[in-house]
Amino acid sequence: MIKKYVFLFSLLISSFSFNAQQAPDSLDINQTFVIGVTPTPPFIMKENGEYTGLSIEAWDLVNEELDFNYEFKEYTSLGNLLNAIENNEVDFSINPVTVTDNRMQRMDFSQPYFISHTGVAKRSESQVFSYLANLFSWNFISAILILLAVIFVFGFLVWIFERKKNAEEFGGGSRGILEGFWWSAVTMTTVGYGDKSPRTTGGRIIGLIWMFMAIIIISSLTAGIASSLTVQTMNDEITGVQDLSKFEVTSVRSSSAQELLNLYNIQHTEVVSEKEGMELLENKETKLFVYDEPILRYELKRRGLEDDIEVLPKTLKKDYYGYSFPKNSPLLNKIDPVLIGVMKTMEWNTIMAEYE
Repeated sequence: MIKKYVFLFSLLISSFSFNAQQAPDSLDINQTFVIGVTPTPPFIMKENGEYTGLSIEAWDLVNEELDFNYEFKEYTSLGNLLNAIENNEVDFSINPVTVTDNRMQRMDFSQPYFISHTGVAKRSESQVFSYLANLFSWNFISAILILLAVIFVFGFLVWIFERKKNAEEFGGGSRGILEGFWWSAVTMTTVGYGDKSPRTTGGRIIGLIWMFMAIIIISSLTAGIASSLTVQTMNDEITGVQDLSKFEVTSVRSSSAQELLNLYNIQHTEVVSEKEGMELLENKETKLFVYDEPILRYELKRRGLEDDIEVLPKTLKKDYYGYSFPKNSPLLNKIDPVLIGVMKTMEWNTIMAEYE
């Protein structure tokens, strides 16, 4: 009886061991794998029915060692592609999908094969127009008004002391106040015409105080006026994601750039692709287009818009592109080591250099 139970137990253990050994090999590498893609120049492009681009060339290099049979399944948008990966409609995707915390909960990723950044594109501004706009801005006008007010105050104080004992120079009434204003302005700017000067003790004390104060005040106000006249470009205004809230922003639906905007509660318009976003920017229907920097730069070059639209040198975050797989896909452990090895080859570096 005991021998019978020992035999059954041994048989059970052997069965588990057999299944455990068979599980890793359960992947049929001879099957035709479905690779999900969506056109994303310069990584995935379709020309004359054939797919080209950085990701395609890089995958061809990886597949030289894997020798997989595969076919591409195209999706119309990034959002549709991500849903297809999550729902196991495809075996994996070689599209440039940014690894994010939110996406890692929905799917698995390979070793990142490309480092990118989230960039901001905007229409180029005329320096002359920006200068004129700042010239009539409230900052400039307020600086001038403050300067005139300070000049008037000291001119008025001198007039109070001089209006009776120095009437020939400062006079009385409104004319005298204007003469005091003139003296205050001349004194502050150190022009020193000498046509008017305080003669009373009180007037000279005010004049002495004004001379020293004017040195400080004119320096501060001059700096303020110069600052308001300086052409402040959008490059200077955007130092972080929060600064985007001051502008009309557009981004691609389901992209990592949109995730970033949602994270910081930045109001924005959604578009299906980078082409649609660039068209909005070109037609002045949006102020900023936030998306992956290499894709923005390629689209600008392809459309010949380098003179009209620019990508700001300040980026918002670093992005890592990886192959994406459905959760717990056995393909990940099969492809990842090969991808890592290929990334160290000269051929891989040559492909990457072509698209820099």
